[in-house]
This record gives sequence, C-alpha cells and structure tokens, in this order.
Amino acid sequence: MNLLAEISGELPPIVVHRPTMRVIDGMHRLRAAIRRGDQTIGVRFFDGSADEGFVYAVEANIKHGLPLSLADRQAAAERIMHTYPELSDRAVAARCGLSPKTVSAIRRRSRDSGLRVERRVGLDGRIRPLNTAQGRRAARDYIAGCPDAPLREVADNAGISFATARDVRERMRRGEDPVPERLRLVDTDHQAQHGKTVDAPRPDKNAILRQLSRDPSVRMNESGRLLIRWLASRAIDPADWAGIRAVIPAHCAPAVMQFAELCATSWQEFARELRRDIDRTT
Repeated sequence: MNLLAEISGELPPIVVHRPTMRVIDGMHRLRAAIRRGDQTIGVRFFDGSADEGFVYAVEANIKHGLPLSLADRQAAAERIMHTYPELSDRAVAARCGLSPKTVSAIRRRSRDSGLRVERRVGLDGRIRPLNTAQGRRAARDYIAGCPDAPLREVADNAGISFATARDVRERMRRGEDPVPERLRLVDTDHQAQHGKTVDAPRPDKNAILRQLSRDPSVRMNESGRLLIRWLASRAIDPADWAGIRAVIPAHCAPAVMQFAELCATSWQEFARELRRDIDRTT
C-alpha cells in the first residue's frame, strides 16, 4: 500500500459490487488514495450476485492483488465449490491459484457437504458428465433408436464427447457393453456413495437381437442368420407369461415348472461356457 500511495497520477479504478456497494477488487488502491489525500477514485461497478462477486474478487486478487495465503486460497476454493459444485476441479483451481490435485483433495474432504453433482463445467465452459457411464448408456439408447444418426448428434444428445460416442458405436458393433468394465465399477461405487440402490442393469433381449442382426459378420452369412432365428425362437418375453400360464392345466404346472428350471440351468451353463471362451480370447 505504501508503494501505491507514492505513485503519482491517477490510480487504476476499483471494482465495486453495485447491489451492496462493497469493494470487491482494489481495497489497497482505495486505502492508498485515502492516504495520499485523493478526493475521488475511479470505479467500475459489478452487477452480479454476491457469490459471483466473491469469485470475481478471488480471481482478481490471484491475477494482480496481494498474494493470498495458501489457507486463504483453500478456503476460497471450498466456498466456491459449495456455491458452484458443478465447476470442475481445474476450473476452481484456475480461479483460486491452486493445483487441480489440491482442489480435488478439498472436494473429497467435503464429499458429505452437498458437493455432489452429475455433471461438471470445465475451463472451456463445456458441460461434461461426472460419470461417463451414464452418458455412454444414453448414447447406446440413442443409437439403438436412430442407428444412422451422425456421431456428433449422438454426442450432443448424450452429453459426451465425439470420441466417446464413436467408441460406444464401435463397441455396439462388436457386440460389447458400451460401458467398459472399469467405468461400470466406478458407476456402481458412484451410485452407492449417493445412496442409490445399485441393481444390475436388466438386459433387453429384443435390443440384443437387433444388435446382433445388424452385425455384418452375423447377417451376411447363413449360419449367422440361423443363430438369430435360433435365439429368437427361445426368447420368452415376461409380457407373454400370463397368457402361457393361463393355458397350463393345474395338474401340469409342476412338470412345466421343472422343465423351465432345467432350461434355465442349461442356459446358465451355456452362458458360463461362453464366458470362458471370452476370457480365453481377452
């Protein structure tokens, strides 16, 4: 402040929050002006909310004010995250003069303080899902409904990047889960931390058959087409159960039940064999 007071000429304008008339940037310049006996000082008004004014003040101080202590910057980061939990760690770090790693640690310490969101706003202003598993599933559903949709359209509707949308489409073409295993594990942990009931996703048999029938390696040869017909003939929709049960004589129900259980056991063993085949090739 002593150096500012010794500067000849007009001091740079201060920034004042118009709704409260509080100085949010330039307090040292104001005190220097008073010390040198100035009657006036230039002012620029800030018309945002009080929370927006706080963020502006922190950014301004980081850029050209007196250095804030590490404790002050960490406290500012925590306040900003509480006010704007959707901001990414990098976005908060850039505003507070901290590393993203430090901001991430502060967020983890505050995980029980209402900082949970599904999406984050990055430094570039783009909104990205915090857990891309949800975005990938949204892309899968969009592609299933609009298989010829451009990837950019898929990405925009699912809230994911173009590259992620392309990966989802390629995985669907190969008959793979659009969500990699590591992301499925993260998604399960994410839901558990948010107090949600974590259920295994229920596969859609019709969607699987449609996906297989669009695969060139299946539909372009007779054995592949036979596979689709074979699977379709053995798929039972729960919506049809009531009608089937209605025509089963009561004294035949135990035999039909036993038959269904044997079929279920056979299918489970078949699935385990396929899993072993998959594991051997990966």
